[in-house]
Amino acid sequence: LQKLVDQTASLGFVYGFKVGAMLALSDGLRQACQIVRQRTDKPLIYDHQKFGTDIPEMCGGKILDTVKEAGVTEIIGFPFAGINTLKAFVEGCRRCELRPIIGGEMTHGGFLVKDGGYIANAAPQRMYSDAADLGVDHFVIPATKPDRMRRYRRAIEKVCKRPVFLFPGVGKGQGGDIVEAFKQVQPHSGLAIVGRGVYAQPDPGKAAEELWA
Repeated sequence: LQKLVDQTASLGFVYGFKVGAMLALSDGLRQACQIVRQRTDKPLIYDHQKFGTDIPEMCGGKILDTVKEAGVTEIIGFPFAGINTLKAFVEGCRRCELRPIIGGEMTHGGFLVKDGGYIANAAPQRMYSDAADLGVDHFVIPATKPDRMRRYRRAIEKVCKRPVFLFPGVGKGQGGDIVEAFKQVQPHSGLAIVGRGVYAQPDPGKAAEELWA
């Protein structure tokens, strides 16, 4: 993490850093945040993988205070537990001055019912639309599924005037095309979430610059 931040924090196209559950569980969220904060004041996003799958009292409660106190500025939630959990999560984020980022569909296959999965086909779009109705303006959509990106963008922009889209799945790990992903969110702002394509490379800074180019 130290090497990653040291080599990429000064790059102008790097928006911020996402800390995942593996770091939080192995080294502690507070310590991981401190490593980042010692090197940059760019946004720090926490991805609990997947936050939003518990009761409203949990997803909107004291756990958000703990996340905020650790140094996080934004948090990703996938409200699979339902509308009341979504509402509580958004309200809790506002109380703690955390930016809520809402996801609905994930990048892998076998997720929706039509693909053999468990999540209703229409569920992700409802999550995005309901979140936009609540004033959320940052959303996670899957870069591995350009057609779905386009569908969700169109649904969200009907409610949210200036949405920002974050998309995982680009690069060497999952094979999503980063150029195509940015095209699908135009004319809105887009942020590519890049993992192994940068942090698993011998020279993270060089890998980031090549991907951006």
